[in-house]
Amino acid sequence: MRGDLEWGTIPNLARSAAERFGDHPALVDGETRLSYAELWVEARQAAKAYIAAGVVPGDRVALWAPNVWEWPVALLGLHAAGAIAVPLNTRCKGAEAAYVLSRSRARLLVTVDGFLGNDYVGMLAGQDLPHLERIVVLRPEGGDGDVPGVPPVSHWIDFLLAGGKVDDAAVDERLAGVGPDDVCDIMFTSGTTGAPKGVMAAHGAAVRASFDWADIVGLRQDDRYLVINPFFHSFGYRAGILSSLTVGATMYPQAVFDVPLAMRNIAEHRITTLPGAPAIYQTILNHPDRASFDLSSLRLAVTGAAPVPVSLVEQMWSELGFEVVVTAYGLTEATGFVSTCRAGDSAQTISETSGRAYPGVELRIVDDDNKEVPTGEPGEIVVRGYNVMLGYFEDPEQTAAAIDADGWLHTGDIGWVDDRGYVRITDRKKDMFIVGGFNAYPAEIENLLSRHPDIGQVAVVGVPDERLGEVGMAFVVPAAGRTPDPEAIIAWAREEMANYKVPRHVRVVDALPLNPSGKVLKYQLRASVEGERAAEGGAS
Repeated sequence: MRGDLEWGTIPNLARSAAERFGDHPALVDGETRLSYAELWVEARQAAKAYIAAGVVPGDRVALWAPNVWEWPVALLGLHAAGAIAVPLNTRCKGAEAAYVLSRSRARLLVTVDGFLGNDYVGMLAGQDLPHLERIVVLRPEGGDGDVPGVPPVSHWIDFLLAGGKVDDAAVDERLAGVGPDDVCDIMFTSGTTGAPKGVMAAHGAAVRASFDWADIVGLRQDDRYLVINPFFHSFGYRAGILSSLTVGATMYPQAVFDVPLAMRNIAEHRITTLPGAPAIYQTILNHPDRASFDLSSLRLAVTGAAPVPVSLVEQMWSELGFEVVVTAYGLTEATGFVSTCRAGDSAQTISETSGRAYPGVELRIVDDDNKEVPTGEPGEIVVRGYNVMLGYFEDPEQTAAAIDADGWLHTGDIGWVDDRGYVRITDRKKDMFIVGGFNAYPAEIENLLSRHPDIGQVAVVGVPDERLGEVGMAFVVPAAGRTPDPEAIIAWAREEMANYKVPRHVRVVDALPLNPSGKVLKYQLRASVEGERAAEGGAS
């Protein structure tokens, strides 16, 4: 059974899951338990509410909330109403969220009162939101209505009740109007230009990729899936929600990676599936209370987005009891999926490669002239297939720069392929680093930091970090007459940008190394850090 042929669209996948799995549990979140049949009932009620609110096919609806059971309901409901999802990172601050809301022209925002200490509605006060007409709060925590400076605010329950005037025929009509080639979501990802771009994915591609991921890694109906990977990210959205819908796995959303809570959930619910960045497994392995929890139910781990040492893979097998450990490679522009290791691969293969391409996906390595290089030689990784994005939202120039005339998506990642077809990623052509699984783009961070009055020039690079894989390091040239304080800059950055973007280190320098055309030589900055770390290691 092929997901792309059988179901075609995300709402059809959800409807089919209700028919195929019925009373089998779909979601467990605290006291809330929804079967697959009940999930579809909830999604249809949400679709009626969107229709009652005036949402029409093609409208953008933003989701800015952590992993809670209402998130998949809100998602599936908006898709059933023919709308396009715009997921927002829960770590975004007001200005960052406002940019996405404005750029996507989202008419409606579904959010929560607060998460990680952030008052989402309050953070939007005073922001320029010309297209946003309404905010719906999933879990009110004391807020009682409208907030000055933002569009009207209503509560999720009231929002659903208003949908009662919409009949089932209206939802069925919307469902029939959604096709596999239609845009299902716009995920904003930053880039070397510093301005986040909206990646458009099609329903058919998202469903097929999610099915293929579940099939390749071996996700099953009897799996109990602790979904820590964020729903706003393709990892939690497609490899979490959609992949579970394809096979009938039970999702256990967890809003944050709290180690004791994760271990309690694993023990209490007999969790079998735990995908995530390597830091998740390393943190569990290092936790002093690990032995007091029964983690023996763990079966399947899918990791990536940061180096995975051979020793970690072996410990995941021997100490955490995973039967299957695989690594994967993907990017938002490729629906989140490009390649994956397979069950039975060696620890060395899992550690050193990102597996081989998905069925229906071509992967090759090219030189600067876009010519394929021989096996084993490095070059840029390019991808072609059903998984490639439809393009960047209302940005044909950036789309043309990313996807060439022959349909190849230029990833900006450097790697090589061995004679088995397994890809090894060695570097990044694009100026990017990965913090705990989140892509951080120096150009965007530099643009934000440049607003600080003490900063005249700034360059950001990624440096190794034991827990998160990489973190940002900012090299700052003082503004005239100013004396930057590194700790104060870091504190300021925490108020102005998502936490993963915040540089963990700030170094004040007299000047940045430049080439003759004035471009910052970031490799020299990285080399200076590496040299210092090597010297410290040698001196210890």
